[in-house]
Amino acid sequence: MTTAALRVEKAGPTTSGGPQKERRRSIRSPYPSWFYIPAGVLYLVFFALPTFSSFYFALTRWTLFSQQFIGFGNFVQFFQTPALTQGFVNTLIYGFVTSAAKVVLGLGLALLLTSPIFGRGYLRAVVFFPVLVSTVGVGLTWKALLDPFHGVVNQVLGFFHLPQPGWYTDPHLALLTVAGVDIWKGVGIATLIFMAGIVAIPSEYFEAARVDGAGAWQVFRNVTLPLVRPAMATVIILSLIGGLRSFDLIWAMTNGGPGFSSDVIASVIYKQYQAGFFGLSTAGNVILFLVVTAIMLPVQWFLNRREAEL
Repeated sequence: MTTAALRVEKAGPTTSGGPQKERRRSIRSPYPSWFYIPAGVLYLVFFALPTFSSFYFALTRWTLFSQQFIGFGNFVQFFQTPALTQGFVNTLIYGFVTSAAKVVLGLGLALLLTSPIFGRGYLRAVVFFPVLVSTVGVGLTWKALLDPFHGVVNQVLGFFHLPQPGWYTDPHLALLTVAGVDIWKGVGIATLIFMAGIVAIPSEYFEAARVDGAGAWQVFRNVTLPLVRPAMATVIILSLIGGLRSFDLIWAMTNGGPGFSSDVIASVIYKQYQAGFFGLSTAGNVILFLVVTAIMLPVQWFLNRREAEL
Protein backbone atom coordinates (compact mmCIF):
# COMPACT_ATOMS: atom_id res chain seq x y z
CA MET A 1 0.00 0.00 0.00
CA THR A 2 1.38 3.37 -0.96
CA THR A 3 1.93 6.27 1.43
CA ALA A 4 -0.82 8.30 -0.28
CA ALA A 5 -3.30 5.49 0.20
CA LEU A 6 -2.42 5.25 3.89
CA ARG A 7 -3.09 8.98 4.31
CA VAL A 8 -6.51 8.69 2.68
CA GLU A 9 -7.39 5.66 4.78
CA LYS A 10 -6.46 7.47 8.03
CA ALA A 11 -8.42 10.53 7.08
CA GLY A 12 -11.57 8.45 6.67
CA PRO A 13 -14.40 8.99 4.19
CA THR A 14 -15.23 12.56 3.28
CA THR A 15 -18.80 13.86 3.41
CA SER A 16 -20.35 16.54 1.30
CA GLY A 17 -21.11 19.77 3.10
CA GLY A 18 -18.30 19.50 5.67
CA PRO A 19 -18.51 21.83 8.67
CA GLN A 20 -21.72 23.53 7.49
CA LYS A 21 -23.58 20.23 7.48
CA GLU A 22 -22.27 19.41 10.93
CA ARG A 23 -23.44 22.82 12.17
CA ARG A 24 -26.91 22.27 10.77
CA ARG A 25 -27.04 18.85 12.42
CA SER A 26 -25.95 20.28 15.78
CA ILE A 27 -28.73 22.91 15.88
CA ARG A 28 -31.41 20.51 14.66
CA SER A 29 -34.16 19.88 17.23
CA PRO A 30 -33.85 16.56 19.10
CA TYR A 31 -37.63 16.07 18.77
CA PRO A 32 -39.67 15.33 15.64
CA SER A 33 -41.78 18.13 14.19
CA TRP A 34 -45.11 16.55 15.16
CA PHE A 35 -44.03 16.70 18.81
CA TYR A 36 -44.65 20.48 18.80
CA ILE A 37 -48.14 20.32 17.27
CA PRO A 38 -50.18 19.99 20.54
CA ALA A 39 -48.34 22.90 22.18
CA GLY A 40 -48.70 24.95 19.00
CA VAL A 41 -52.45 24.32 18.84
CA LEU A 42 -52.91 25.27 22.51
CA TYR A 43 -50.86 28.44 22.00
CA LEU A 44 -52.89 29.35 18.92
CA VAL A 45 -56.29 28.72 20.54
CA PHE A 46 -55.67 30.18 24.01
CA PHE A 47 -53.23 33.01 23.28
CA ALA A 48 -52.75 34.03 19.66
CA LEU A 49 -56.41 34.02 18.56
CA PRO A 50 -57.76 35.85 21.67
CA THR A 51 -54.98 38.42 21.41
CA PHE A 52 -55.60 39.26 17.76
CA SER A 53 -59.37 39.12 18.28
CA SER A 54 -59.01 41.70 21.07
CA PHE A 55 -57.24 44.06 18.70
CA TYR A 56 -60.13 43.72 16.25
CA PHE A 57 -62.98 44.02 18.78
CA ALA A 58 -61.28 47.09 20.27
CA LEU A 59 -62.17 48.83 17.01
CA THR A 60 -65.87 47.96 17.25
CA ARG A 61 -68.93 48.74 19.35
CA TRP A 62 -70.13 45.23 20.06
CA THR A 63 -72.54 43.22 22.17
CA LEU A 64 -73.17 39.48 22.30
CA PHE A 65 -75.51 39.81 19.32
CA SER A 66 -74.15 42.60 17.10
CA GLN A 67 -71.10 44.66 16.32
CA GLN A 68 -70.39 47.95 14.56
CA PHE A 69 -66.95 48.98 13.33
CA ILE A 70 -66.05 52.45 14.70
CA GLY A 71 -62.29 52.58 14.20
CA PHE A 72 -60.32 54.24 16.99
CA GLY A 73 -63.42 55.71 18.64
CA ASN A 74 -63.13 53.39 21.65
CA PHE A 75 -59.53 54.44 22.25
CA VAL A 76 -60.45 58.14 22.08
CA GLN A 77 -63.34 57.61 24.49
CA PHE A 78 -61.23 55.50 26.85
CA PHE A 79 -58.59 58.23 27.14
CA GLN A 80 -61.40 60.66 28.01
CA THR A 81 -62.44 58.50 30.98
CA PRO A 82 -62.06 60.66 34.15
CA ALA A 83 -60.46 57.86 36.19
CA LEU A 84 -57.91 56.88 33.54
CA THR A 85 -55.22 59.45 34.39
CA GLN A 86 -55.37 58.59 38.07
CA GLY A 87 -55.49 54.89 37.21
CA PHE A 88 -52.43 55.13 34.98
CA VAL A 89 -50.40 56.91 37.68
CA ASN A 90 -51.59 54.43 40.31
CA THR A 91 -50.63 51.51 38.07
CA LEU A 92 -47.06 52.78 37.76
CA ILE A 93 -46.78 53.52 41.50
CA TYR A 94 -48.25 50.15 42.45
CA GLY A 95 -46.12 48.19 39.99
CA PHE A 96 -42.78 49.77 40.86
CA VAL A 97 -43.35 49.92 44.64
CA THR A 98 -44.37 46.27 44.93
CA SER A 99 -41.61 45.12 42.58
CA ALA A 100 -38.86 47.01 44.41
CA ALA A 101 -40.05 45.83 47.82
CA LYS A 102 -40.23 42.20 46.73
CA VAL A 103 -36.68 42.36 45.37
CA VAL A 104 -35.22 43.90 48.53
CA LEU A 105 -37.22 41.86 51.05
CA GLY A 106 -36.96 38.66 49.01
CA LEU A 107 -33.17 38.91 48.81
CA GLY A 108 -32.89 39.70 52.53
CA LEU A 109 -35.12 36.78 53.52
CA ALA A 110 -33.28 34.46 51.14
CA LEU A 111 -29.95 35.35 52.76
CA LEU A 112 -31.46 34.68 56.18
CA LEU A 113 -33.15 31.40 55.21
CA THR A 114 -30.05 29.96 53.52
CA SER A 115 -27.89 30.62 56.58
CA PRO A 116 -27.56 28.03 59.38
CA ILE A 117 -30.26 29.32 61.74
CA PHE A 118 -32.58 27.45 64.09
CA GLY A 119 -36.00 26.55 62.65
CA ARG A 120 -34.97 27.34 59.10
CA GLY A 121 -37.39 24.86 57.51
CA TYR A 122 -40.33 26.18 59.53
CA LEU A 123 -39.50 29.79 58.66
CA ARG A 124 -39.30 28.91 54.97
CA ALA A 125 -42.81 27.43 55.14
CA VAL A 126 -44.13 30.51 56.96
CA VAL A 127 -42.67 32.89 54.36
CA PHE A 128 -44.01 30.87 51.42
CA PHE A 129 -47.46 30.09 52.84
CA PRO A 130 -49.19 33.35 51.71
CA VAL A 131 -48.31 32.51 48.09
CA LEU A 132 -50.57 29.45 48.31
CA VAL A 133 -53.63 31.36 49.56
CA SER A 134 -56.22 32.75 47.15
CA THR A 135 -55.63 36.40 46.30
CA VAL A 136 -59.28 37.26 46.87
CA GLY A 137 -59.19 35.41 50.20
CA VAL A 138 -56.11 37.38 51.23
CA GLY A 139 -57.79 40.64 50.24
CA LEU A 140 -60.98 39.95 52.20
CA THR A 141 -59.03 38.77 55.25
CA TRP A 142 -56.84 41.86 55.36
CA LYS A 143 -59.84 44.06 54.70
CA ALA A 144 -61.42 42.69 57.88
CA LEU A 145 -58.18 43.02 59.86
CA LEU A 146 -57.68 46.63 58.74
CA ASP A 147 -61.28 47.74 59.23
CA PRO A 148 -61.10 51.31 60.64
CA PHE A 149 -63.70 50.64 63.35
CA HIS A 150 -63.71 46.93 64.18
CA GLY A 151 -60.42 45.66 62.73
CA VAL A 152 -57.89 43.91 64.96
CA VAL A 153 -55.04 46.15 63.78
CA ASN A 154 -56.71 49.40 64.84
CA GLN A 155 -57.92 47.89 68.10
CA VAL A 156 -54.34 46.96 68.99
CA LEU A 157 -53.15 50.45 68.03
CA GLY A 158 -55.92 51.98 70.13
CA PHE A 159 -54.92 49.85 73.13
CA PHE A 160 -51.47 51.47 73.00
CA HIS A 161 -53.01 54.93 72.39
CA LEU A 162 -51.54 55.14 68.89
CA PRO A 163 -53.23 56.75 65.84
CA GLN A 164 -55.80 54.54 64.12
CA PRO A 165 -55.71 55.42 60.41
CA GLY A 166 -58.36 54.55 57.87
CA TRP A 167 -56.18 52.06 56.04
CA TYR A 168 -58.41 51.69 52.99
CA THR A 169 -60.87 54.54 53.59
CA ASP A 170 -58.23 57.31 53.50
CA PRO A 171 -57.54 58.30 49.85
CA HIS A 172 -53.88 58.90 50.70
CA LEU A 173 -53.40 55.44 52.25
CA ALA A 174 -55.65 53.11 50.25
CA LEU A 175 -53.27 52.32 47.39
CA LEU A 176 -50.24 51.91 49.67
CA THR A 177 -52.24 49.64 51.98
CA VAL A 178 -53.14 47.32 49.11
CA ALA A 179 -49.53 47.44 47.90
CA GLY A 180 -48.37 46.37 51.37
CA VAL A 181 -50.71 43.39 51.34
CA ASP A 182 -49.51 42.50 47.83
CA ILE A 183 -45.90 42.57 49.05
CA TRP A 184 -46.79 40.35 52.03
CA LYS A 185 -48.45 37.82 49.74
CA GLY A 186 -45.88 37.82 46.93
CA VAL A 187 -42.55 38.08 48.74
CA GLY A 188 -42.53 34.31 49.28
CA ILE A 189 -42.05 33.48 45.61
CA ALA A 190 -39.32 36.12 45.32
CA THR A 191 -37.58 34.59 48.34
CA LEU A 192 -37.80 31.13 46.79
CA ILE A 193 -36.22 32.30 43.53
CA PHE A 194 -33.41 34.08 45.37
CA MET A 195 -32.82 31.02 47.57
CA ALA A 196 -32.43 28.86 44.47
CA GLY A 197 -29.90 31.34 43.08
CA ILE A 198 -27.90 31.49 46.32
CA VAL A 199 -27.83 27.71 46.80
CA ALA A 200 -26.56 27.30 43.22
CA ILE A 201 -23.42 29.37 43.95
CA PRO A 202 -20.43 26.99 44.43
CA SER A 203 -19.26 26.97 48.05
CA GLU A 204 -15.65 27.29 46.87
CA TYR A 205 -16.30 30.94 45.99
CA PHE A 206 -17.30 31.76 49.56
CA GLU A 207 -14.38 29.80 51.00
CA ALA A 208 -11.91 31.59 48.72
CA ALA A 209 -13.33 34.98 49.71
CA ARG A 210 -13.02 34.17 53.41
CA VAL A 211 -9.45 32.94 52.94
CA ASP A 212 -8.67 36.32 51.37
CA GLY A 213 -9.99 37.99 54.52
CA ALA A 214 -13.33 39.21 53.16
CA GLY A 215 -15.99 40.07 55.73
CA ALA A 216 -19.71 39.31 55.49
CA TRP A 217 -20.50 42.54 53.62
CA GLN A 218 -17.63 42.05 51.15
CA VAL A 219 -18.71 38.45 50.49
CA PHE A 220 -22.25 39.64 49.80
CA ARG A 221 -21.19 42.53 47.57
CA ASN A 222 -18.46 40.74 45.58
CA VAL A 223 -19.70 37.14 45.48
CA THR A 224 -23.38 36.71 46.30
CA LEU A 225 -24.87 39.80 44.66
CA PRO A 226 -23.16 39.43 41.25
CA LEU A 227 -23.97 35.72 41.03
CA VAL A 228 -27.67 36.07 41.90
CA ARG A 229 -28.31 38.67 39.20
CA PRO A 230 -30.09 36.14 36.94
CA ALA A 231 -32.44 35.36 39.84
CA MET A 232 -32.85 39.07 40.51
CA ALA A 233 -33.76 39.69 36.87
CA THR A 234 -36.41 36.97 37.08
CA VAL A 235 -37.90 38.45 40.26
CA ILE A 236 -37.95 41.98 38.82
CA ILE A 237 -39.67 40.90 35.60
CA LEU A 238 -42.27 38.66 37.26
CA SER A 239 -43.14 41.07 40.06
CA LEU A 240 -43.25 44.12 37.78
CA ILE A 241 -45.55 42.40 35.29
CA GLY A 242 -47.75 41.18 38.16
CA GLY A 243 -47.90 44.66 39.68
CA LEU A 244 -48.72 46.44 36.43
CA ARG A 245 -51.61 44.10 35.65
CA SER A 246 -52.85 43.67 39.23
CA PHE A 247 -56.59 43.76 39.72
CA ASP A 248 -58.03 41.06 42.01
CA LEU A 249 -56.42 42.19 45.27
CA ILE A 250 -57.27 45.85 44.64
CA TRP A 251 -60.86 45.04 43.79
CA ALA A 252 -61.28 42.72 46.79
CA MET A 253 -60.02 45.36 49.23
CA THR A 254 -61.12 48.76 47.90
CA ASN A 255 -63.09 48.40 44.62
CA GLY A 256 -60.77 51.13 43.35
CA GLY A 257 -61.92 53.58 46.01
CA PRO A 258 -62.40 55.73 47.86
CA GLY A 259 -63.26 57.70 44.75
CA PHE A 260 -60.59 56.93 42.17
CA SER A 261 -57.74 56.93 44.70
CA SER A 262 -56.80 53.25 44.30
CA ASP A 263 -58.05 52.69 40.76
CA VAL A 264 -55.57 51.08 38.37
CA ILE A 265 -55.96 50.56 34.63
CA ALA A 266 -57.32 47.05 35.16
CA SER A 267 -60.04 48.24 37.56
CA VAL A 268 -61.04 51.03 35.16
CA ILE A 269 -61.40 48.38 32.45
CA TYR A 270 -63.52 46.19 34.72
CA LYS A 271 -65.86 49.07 35.52
CA GLN A 272 -66.39 49.57 31.78
CA TYR A 273 -67.30 45.88 31.47
CA GLN A 274 -69.77 46.25 34.33
CA ALA A 275 -71.39 49.19 32.56
CA GLY A 276 -71.81 47.11 29.39
CA PHE A 277 -69.23 48.97 27.26
CA PHE A 278 -67.58 45.83 25.91
CA GLY A 279 -65.77 47.44 22.99
CA LEU A 280 -64.52 50.25 25.22
CA SER A 281 -63.22 47.83 27.84
CA THR A 282 -61.57 45.70 25.16
CA ALA A 283 -59.77 48.83 23.96
CA GLY A 284 -58.64 49.32 27.56
CA ASN A 285 -57.24 45.79 27.61
CA VAL A 286 -55.26 46.53 24.45
CA ILE A 287 -53.93 49.73 26.03
CA LEU A 288 -52.92 47.81 29.18
CA PHE A 289 -51.16 45.20 27.03
CA LEU A 290 -49.25 47.91 25.16
CA VAL A 291 -48.34 49.74 28.39
CA VAL A 292 -46.96 46.59 30.02
CA THR A 293 -45.06 45.70 26.84
CA ALA A 294 -43.63 49.22 26.49
CA ILE A 295 -42.34 49.10 30.07
CA MET A 296 -41.11 45.51 30.14
CA LEU A 297 -39.17 45.41 26.85
CA PRO A 298 -36.58 48.05 27.85
CA VAL A 299 -36.42 46.63 31.40
CA GLN A 300 -35.73 43.15 30.06
CA TRP A 301 -33.18 44.50 27.56
CA PHE A 302 -31.36 46.34 30.34
CA LEU A 303 -31.34 43.32 32.66
CA ASN A 304 -30.12 40.98 29.91
CA ARG A 305 -27.40 43.45 28.99
CA ARG A 306 -26.19 43.67 32.60
CA GLU A 307 -26.24 39.88 32.85
CA ALA A 308 -24.17 39.55 29.66
CA GLU A 309 -21.55 41.91 31.09
CA LEU A 310 -20.85 39.56 34.00
